Amino acid sequence: MSKEEIVLTKEGLAKLQAELDDLKYVKRKELAARIKLAISYGDLKENSEYHSAKNDQSFMETRIIILEKMLNKARVVDSEELDNSTVQIGSFVVLNDIEFSEKMDVQIVGPAEADVLDNKISYESPLGKELVGKKVGDTIHVVAPMGVVKYELLQIKTI
Repeated sequence: MSKEEIVLTKEGLAKLQAELDDLKYVKRKELAARIKLAISYGDLKENSEYHSAKNDQSFMETRIIILEKMLNKARVVDSEELDNSTVQIGSFVVLNDIEFSEKMDVQIVGPAEADVLDNKISYESPLGKELVGKKVGDTIHVVAPMGVVKYELLQIKTI
C-alpha cells in the first residue's frame, strides 16, 4: 500500500464527498454573503465581522483543498469483497477483553475515517496493527499505557 494512497470504506468516501460538496456549494455561498455584509459595515481595518469571515473563509478553503487531495488519492475498500477468514481493512470485528470479559465491536478503517466514538479504528493504530491478518480465535496483545491488554477475536463480519 502506497504512503500516498488514502484507504477509505464506501461509507467513508461518501461522508468525505458529502462534506466537500457542502463546503463548496453551500458554505461558500453563505460565507460570501457574510463577507459582503461585513464589507457593508465600512472601515475594514477595524471591522471584526469582516476579519472573522475572512478567517473562516481561509479555514474552509484549506479544508476543501485537503478533502480534494484525499479524494484524489482514495482507494476504496469494498466490504462485499472482503474475505472474512482474516481481519482486513473494512472488516467489522467482535473482540472480547480477556481481563474484564467485555465484548467490543469495532471496524478497521483507514486513518482518514477513524473515529473511536463511532467504534472505527485505524489499521495504523496499535490495536488495528495487531488485528490485521488475524483469524477468529486468535489472541491479540496490545501494548497500552496501563500495560498489555489482551483480546480474543470472536468474530469477523461484513455489514
